[in-house]
Amino acid sequence: MADSDAQPTDPIAVGSRVAVRTSGSRSRDTKPQVGIVVEDFADTVIDDTDLGRDWAPVKRWAIALDDSRLVFAAEGGLELA
Repeated sequence: MADSDAQPTDPIAVGSRVAVRTSGSRSRDTKPQVGIVVEDFADTVIDDTDLGRDWAPVKRWAIALDDSRLVFAAEGGLELA
């Protein structure tokens, strides 16, 4: 019998409604924005150590925000909305 309290290991998937923090025109403006995950790049994400650099980290998720912007977020940068 399956454990009814078990949580999926990755509940976020394409089509999930999520909240993500985005930076606005001011660096301190980081209020959460809501949108829908439109792509999961998990198969193409490269570990930063393999790149030989620590800047411009690879993002896993593409999110279409409710305000029509497309943003990208790293693993762990999203919450279910």
